[in-house]
Amino acid sequence: AGLAAALAASEGGQRVVLADEQAEFGGGLLAELDATIDGITAADWLAATLATLALRGNVMLLPRTTAFGMFAQNYVGLCERLTDHLAAPPPGRARERLWKLRARRVVLAAGAIERPLVFADNDRPGIMLAGAARAYLNRWAVRPGSRVVVAGADDAMYAAARDLAHAGAAVLAVADLRPAPGCETFGLPVRAGTAITGSIGRLRVVAADVRTDGGGVERIACDAVLMAGGWTPSLHLHSQARGKLLFDAERKIYLPGEAADCVASAGACRGVFGLAASIEDGYAAGDGRRVTLAVAGEAVPRGGHAGLVPGSAPRHAFVDFQNDVQASDIAQAVGEGFRSIEHVKRYTTTGMATDQGKTSNINALAIAAGALGRDMPQVGLTTFRMPYTPMTFGSFAGLARGDLFDPVRRTPMHGWAEAHGAVFEPVGQWQRAHHFQQPAESEAASVARECRAVRNAAGLFDGSTLGKIEVVGPDAAQFLERMYINAWTKLAPGRCRYGVMLNEAGFVMDDGVIGRLAPDRFHVTTTTSGAAAVLHHMEDFLQTEFTDLRCWLTSVTEQWAVITVQGPRARNIVAPLTEGVDFAAFPHMSVAECRVADVPARLFRVSFTGELGFEINVPAGHGAAVWQAVWAAGQKHGLTAYGTEAMHVLRAEKGYIVVGQDSDGTATPDDLGLAWAIGKAKPDFIGKRSLVRPDMLAAGRPQLVGLLTENPAAMLEEGMQIVEAAVPIGHVTSAYASVTLGRNIALAMLEGGRARMGETVSIATAEGALPAIVCSPVFYDPKGVRLDA
Repeated sequence: AGLAAALAASEGGQRVVLADEQAEFGGGLLAELDATIDGITAADWLAATLATLALRGNVMLLPRTTAFGMFAQNYVGLCERLTDHLAAPPPGRARERLWKLRARRVVLAAGAIERPLVFADNDRPGIMLAGAARAYLNRWAVRPGSRVVVAGADDAMYAAARDLAHAGAAVLAVADLRPAPGCETFGLPVRAGTAITGSIGRLRVVAADVRTDGGGVERIACDAVLMAGGWTPSLHLHSQARGKLLFDAERKIYLPGEAADCVASAGACRGVFGLAASIEDGYAAGDGRRVTLAVAGEAVPRGGHAGLVPGSAPRHAFVDFQNDVQASDIAQAVGEGFRSIEHVKRYTTTGMATDQGKTSNINALAIAAGALGRDMPQVGLTTFRMPYTPMTFGSFAGLARGDLFDPVRRTPMHGWAEAHGAVFEPVGQWQRAHHFQQPAESEAASVARECRAVRNAAGLFDGSTLGKIEVVGPDAAQFLERMYINAWTKLAPGRCRYGVMLNEAGFVMDDGVIGRLAPDRFHVTTTTSGAAAVLHHMEDFLQTEFTDLRCWLTSVTEQWAVITVQGPRARNIVAPLTEGVDFAAFPHMSVAECRVADVPARLFRVSFTGELGFEINVPAGHGAAVWQAVWAAGQKHGLTAYGTEAMHVLRAEKGYIVVGQDSDGTATPDDLGLAWAIGKAKPDFIGKRSLVRPDMLAAGRPQLVGLLTENPAAMLEEGMQIVEAAVPIGHVTSAYASVTLGRNIALAMLEGGRARMGETVSIATAEGALPAIVCSPVFYDPKGVRLDA
């Protein structure tokens, strides 16, 4: 049906994508040997059809591609498997490809799934679906057995029995539940009105028990049993696309009803069985044409049975073969009061395995309905959830391979950094210079050199990745009062403040410097990794909780390039390039709109190193030019470019935290030594109520401290556990070699940390306990003298 739909649509000039879950196109034709279509074999018709489609430029053929989900407005998710079938996949080639396809029209030709028979001991090896046995034989030349019993209630089982007999198997009996067969029997030993009620065997089936209408049981020795319970249309995609379902009471199957959007079903998935009917239905779905084909030798599926086979015991009569759900389990669920199939499903786990009920659902419905004395639609139908078949998480999440892992974001100064020996590291989606390595210089030596330059002269750092949000409006200050723990209404224009943001649980979620540019305008900075989350957090409260406030939020992260100059000579470098700022009246934590290197700028006097510092914000398009101007002006002052590793060393020496590294989502401002930032007179802010919960005030909470190993050269590692009597009482959050202090230092979260100052604690290492002294987290310039230089 799908091939016919593709032929018809492409003949009409439509662009067509034909996706088939199997490695080969053709569906049921692949197991068809005797049928002919318009005078040629089914195999030849298939080959000719595929050749025609392959030559049409408006057709894309996607084998090994599962349509795993169908969504609104004809949006289809496709998973193409590219290399799993290859013994030696080419290096660097993707394993899978995720297609996100939106079509003007979708034709679903998903076919139907043969139902097993539910009878006692129907799970033994050697018992299989008749259609599967036919496929093994006709597609892969594997004969499933030599002495075969075929059982069921569907005409298609006679074709399977015929093919096995032609291949040399002895078909001992065809047990047809119906009073009389509905098709040609090919001279097979047919037993009408006969049910299979059990099997015998240990490692595989060795005999089958069949019961006649008269009640007698005959045990037939065999090595294979083929089941044919009828066919269940695959309605998953139709249902996911919000299509309605109809119940065919005569055939006891569900069929696609009214479809949403422009979606059509064709062939067996809408209950149209048989080769001729399916192909004609596919043509009609493709472009509305009606064709008539001369088809001979086909076996049209008719009939079927749902539920427990009459005369069989319900115990060990398996309905769900993966979860070992028996007919007796479903009867027990009904007996315990479950009336909806959704409840029966969850009680028994039928239909909850990886096949999502493809072979079990209709039988389970029939058994439950019979136990309740209801019609099957009254019991309900379970939800058709995606994916249609199991998929790897990688196909959803994307490729973890080089630049394909994530979109790469680069700052305006990336090219300059690359040309000057930068070794980059990924920080979220950003590429940031980790350090600038000179020839014959190790990483550690590079970082030490950069740290010395900042402490003794000046350092140049690219801070463009910091999140930046413009908060504007008459109520901008009041909005920030509610979002941050700090006070903002009395902050004068031209001044900055360090802000701490909490979530509703009272835990620190982000921090950053906020500058007030005007009474109604603030420039808010966030951590690099927290930019999107902070904006989302702000918008969420502004749109749902603080609707009385008149202010607006705009992400300007990529609007501004940030050129950071830190060190005792920073003013000597920045001042000559700046117009519109009186540096004599520009104290620490100030901001001014001015011009730097003849470019409009926002100049902040702030520091993340503990040294005199300036952050020059200029439009991103001017970032590289202003950076080079600052670099050229700073050469006579010993200006050195430094990267994120030196930045981390410098901030740790000063005791400045990195949210998400020194905090873990369960730290309060007091835990991190930031209680001073809370606006004591503020009536409320997000998270304030949570700060007074008993557990937030309990003694012994982890608190930020510094650690100095007794051996100054001993290096701690982030994540190392601090233990007391073999019980963890804290962990190392940051650890660095400090060239400024001439020793290694660390920050840690330690239970009751501030009360332990001066104590010696044990750090668990692979080599044994390592002693360290608890101290203040501020190792360098504790009085902040250098900030005001």
